[in-house]
Amino acid sequence: MMKFLLKHMLLAYLAFGLVAVPSEALAAHKKSSKRLVSNHKHTSSKLVSSKKNGLSKHAISSRHQFGRMRAQQINVRLRAGHTLQLQREYASAENFDGSGALELASSNALIINQNTGEVLFAKNTNIPTPIASITKLMTAMVMLDAKLPQDQVLEISDNDIDYLKGTSSRLTIGTQMTRGEFLQLALMSSENRAASTLASNYPGGRALFVRAMNAKAHLIGLTNTHFVDPTGLDSENVSTAEDLAKMVQAAYQYSEIRAATTTSDRAVYLEGRAFPVLFKNTNGLVREGDWEIGLSKTGFINEAGRCLVMQATIAGEPMIVVLLNSNGKLTRIGDANRIRKWMEFNGVPTSAGQTLVMSGRIS
Repeated sequence: MMKFLLKHMLLAYLAFGLVAVPSEALAAHKKSSKRLVSNHKHTSSKLVSSKKNGLSKHAISSRHQFGRMRAQQINVRLRAGHTLQLQREYASAENFDGSGALELASSNALIINQNTGEVLFAKNTNIPTPIASITKLMTAMVMLDAKLPQDQVLEISDNDIDYLKGTSSRLTIGTQMTRGEFLQLALMSSENRAASTLASNYPGGRALFVRAMNAKAHLIGLTNTHFVDPTGLDSENVSTAEDLAKMVQAAYQYSEIRAATTTSDRAVYLEGRAFPVLFKNTNGLVREGDWEIGLSKTGFINEAGRCLVMQATIAGEPMIVVLLNSNGKLTRIGDANRIRKWMEFNGVPTSAGQTLVMSGRIS
């Protein structure tokens, strides 16, 4: 009986073992499968998240690139529009044959016969306006009136740097030249530091120099003109077209001013540079050599616009031309060319005997 029980217990144990092992294996397999599925889902989630992040970064980068490209396109259009405007201004002067009415883009303009004072064209001639570097004609007259030695060597100092407008210059602090050389660069190339150096080395200094500029203006009959600095960078330097015609007439009496303002360019050796630096006349009409110009001066600051004054022979007559507050780099040149064509076509017209009294050299 005992043997029979032991036999059946052994068989039951073996049967249970055969059933339990596959169950555990199946459970382990299921658990492993769950881990694999979970890992797969986690990995997939990471991949999706990574893709989303990648797409997001790519989209942001693309938007930034598009923004830059758009800005570049706008800048190109603006430059193209500005260039087109300048071309139109220049072309309008080229297409004008002088037969029509004279229309000038400059806000203030005056054309007079230098010999007779007869006014040929007048536009807003008595409205005071900033004159920028036209100022330097007065700077030159005051310096020359002082009879200072032109061969004296002067030096640019920190006081001659433009801290008002922040303009740059190839004439660095410590640059040394003669007074005559600084005068030429101030007039020909409108070098602000050169003009400032002339004033700084005036007897009594800059303050007395500016006072002398206003005294000279009064002496030659400039009733609506005022100066506060010798360069023209300060917009408080103001005058009218009528006063500037008188100032051109007075400046024309100085051979030094005539020579400097009608020189096309000059190579200057500067300390620290291996090769000479070329300084050019700021008036393109002088550089082109197609005009008979006896005196010239340009000017520009934002408040004044583009300015140009000249003494030039047009249609066989000595004329004084004043053009103030022109928009665009070529507008004043276009106006000058229109004036010449108009005068050459019509001879030298006058306007009902209107005259402007001008004085000669007064020292």
